[in-house]
Amino acid sequence: MSSTAPDQPSPARTPQARAGHALADAVREVEHHVAAAGWDAPVRVFALVRTQAALAAEPGLADQLTPDVLAAARADDWHLTSVEQEGLPAAEDLEQLLAALSWPDAVDGVAVTVERVVLPPEAEEALPADPAEALEQLLTHPQRQDVRLAVGVLRTGATWCALRTRAHDADDAVAQGADLVPGLVAAVRATLD
Repeated sequence: MSSTAPDQPSPARTPQARAGHALADAVREVEHHVAAAGWDAPVRVFALVRTQAALAAEPGLADQLTPDVLAAARADDWHLTSVEQEGLPAAEDLEQLLAALSWPDAVDGVAVTVERVVLPPEAEEALPADPAEALEQLLTHPQRQDVRLAVGVLRTGATWCALRTRAHDADDAVAQGADLVPGLVAAVRATLD
């Protein structure tokens, strides 16, 4: 027997919960798509749009979607379609790129993928202060880990992250959570302001 009143939606089916679920699905799909291209890739940026709204605005999009995606979109108004952005503005680093992005209201969210080299905290603390020397040691350190981060945010406030390591490069070894990389989540969220 349900503890919610008959006229109230269950917490799992509220619009906020459906949006969060749709975002998690979209981030997993983006990460899997980027992973298929292999490692040593540039930053990639994807606009996230609600599929039903995209189909209403551009009916020809239906010809590009598989039947299962169309069925999922019909069943859930929060189903998201990712649209990779090409011709990104030139930028010296990820922070500068994200600061240069803005989105029209029709875009419900954003997903970004980026590769990074990470070290255990104790190894990172031992890096030299000189940036060039630190980079050289980072790239040759025996404990370094190459990771790919996929971060998605929605205008609703929902967030989702996926993290894959090169050492464990398998679809079933991707870590996931709402706030795995808080700084990057905040930077991606700022592109929607």
